[in-house]
Amino acid sequence: MVGAFEQAILAAMIFVIMLGMGAALTPRDFMLALKKPYGLLVGLGSQYGIMPLIALSLALILPVPDAVKVGIVIMGSMPGGTTSNIFTYFAKGNLALSVLMTVNSTLVGVLAIPFLVITNLAILKAVGAISVVIPASNIVITLVLLLVPVMVGVLLRRWNANVGALVELTGGALGVLFIVLLLVTWVPRNWQFLMNTPVSVFACVILLGWLGFFFGYVFSRLLRFSDRDSQTIAMEIGIQNGPLAIAIVVFTFVGPLQSMQQQVMAVPALYSLFIVLSSTALTIWFRRANAAKEQRIPKALL
Repeated sequence: MVGAFEQAILAAMIFVIMLGMGAALTPRDFMLALKKPYGLLVGLGSQYGIMPLIALSLALILPVPDAVKVGIVIMGSMPGGTTSNIFTYFAKGNLALSVLMTVNSTLVGVLAIPFLVITNLAILKAVGAISVVIPASNIVITLVLLLVPVMVGVLLRRWNANVGALVELTGGALGVLFIVLLLVTWVPRNWQFLMNTPVSVFACVILLGWLGFFFGYVFSRLLRFSDRDSQTIAMEIGIQNGPLAIAIVVFTFVGPLQSMQQQVMAVPALYSLFIVLSSTALTIWFRRANAAKEQRIPKALL
């Protein structure tokens, strides 16, 4: 499914994406987070509360192989990706909130991701849903290594703001390029694999995104966030960091676990493909709704 050369390219892309994520961090971001901690806490609670619970539920309910259950748990434990910022922009959402949520969920993810993945896999094993055991050290080491380019990006931004901005832009562009490469190269080469993939696997990856959108929006509205902010949180929760999930799978499932790697990787790969389609549809819907509201405002002031 993914060869050695592609894995090397993926590793390089992930390094630059995480470098760009770190370069996006400024002292002003932290000040904004401290001034409005409520929204930030709700975002983190949704990201690492709602999505892992959805993923665990899907793994328990849907009849899919063990490797797919592992993949869906990993995918549901990811932070938001830069792709969510792009879709939020086109949907006329709160871009500042989206970027802040992405950055903070990535940093918190260094601790949250291994805890959630290990906990959910332990639950699945305890109830007899899976029989595989994933060493916790594999996941922790991978995430620590991924944190290094984030810190380098932070230092680059402090050293030179212009260089930091260029690195940030490059990292965001590569995140989009990664998904485009999946569409252009991965799908044609793995067409037979896609044809043989059970419908339940497609249901897993599609439902993970749409349920994230739905519960993220409903949860935000119940907490009295504005419609625009609720849309932003919904996009941020539903659009997980697919490239990071694939990187974790590539670097975690080695040695005795190598045989599972391709099957587990199918989940974030398919998720990355379908979330683009889902997000596009939702972006068009949100954009039209927001544009209609903007047109009504002047009339209301007359």
